[in-house]
Amino acid sequence: MNQKKITVVGAGHVGATAAQRLLEKQLGPICLIDVVEGLAAGKALDMMQSGATEGFGTQIVGTTDYADTANSDIVLITAGIARKPGMSRDDLLATNAKIVLSIVDQIIAHSPNAIIVMVTNPLDVMTQLAADRVGDTNRVVGMAGVLDSSRYACFIAEALQCSIQDVRAMVLGGHGDSMVPVPQYSTVNGVPITELLPADTIEAINKRTQTGGAEIVQLLKTGSAYYAPSASAVAMVEAIALDTNRLLPACVKLNGEYGISDIYCGVPVRLGASGLVDIVTISLTDEQQAALHQSAESVRETYVKCQELVQVK
Repeated sequence: MNQKKITVVGAGHVGATAAQRLLEKQLGPICLIDVVEGLAAGKALDMMQSGATEGFGTQIVGTTDYADTANSDIVLITAGIARKPGMSRDDLLATNAKIVLSIVDQIIAHSPNAIIVMVTNPLDVMTQLAADRVGDTNRVVGMAGVLDSSRYACFIAEALQCSIQDVRAMVLGGHGDSMVPVPQYSTVNGVPITELLPADTIEAINKRTQTGGAEIVQLLKTGSAYYAPSASAVAMVEAIALDTNRLLPACVKLNGEYGISDIYCGVPVRLGASGLVDIVTISLTDEQQAALHQSAESVRETYVKCQELVQVK
């Protein structure tokens, strides 16, 4: 297997958990970087010491120096402040925008051809900021749809009392309360949930999915989700590293698809070695199409606000 060098930026809960998952998948050497002295190095050493038990042979290095990330093939960005109870993803806007732009400048300097997978919130806006800086929209994609769809699948399995392994779910739109669950493309072993659940139950699951992250924030009180986000990010990295052309919902720049242009938003795509392979267009109901447009416009408004806050032109 042609292994890829993968850098994970941010050694907090999401980044460290993603690094551990990637290490165990043995996709290639991992570099974990964080601004906090010793944090990435300590966690990397701890992970390496699990190798004999877990049976992986790949290496991970923890650092504060971007020189160690040089020539990375894929960079997963998780750094930024997390939500606290009562905070929206947009409340993180100005602080995380400055963090992300600083990181992207370092990536461009040390790994100019790297594919970037964005996890930092507000996800859609951070992805577009990074892409504007990189100048190549195919090499910058955001992780949101995989996570939102995974949450949707969890709630579907719970409602049907079936194995989650048989559930394939689809959620489109921005990573926030305006996301658009698509029940007719969400199936249990090939059967659409519209044939398995009553409409009111599906609507309740849709609403719970839209606030799925906030539900966890409220329960944790001092942090936000990281097991499901890290798994979702790793699924995207794996599709790129192994060039699988896997079809996944992801945040990409739309150029007329779904009647939306010049904004990043979550839609079905294929991911491979070049990053974004192509955007997959599916048929939506008029209501879903309108909701997707509304979600995209919400992202656009936040993106303009972000540009003003950080004075990006």
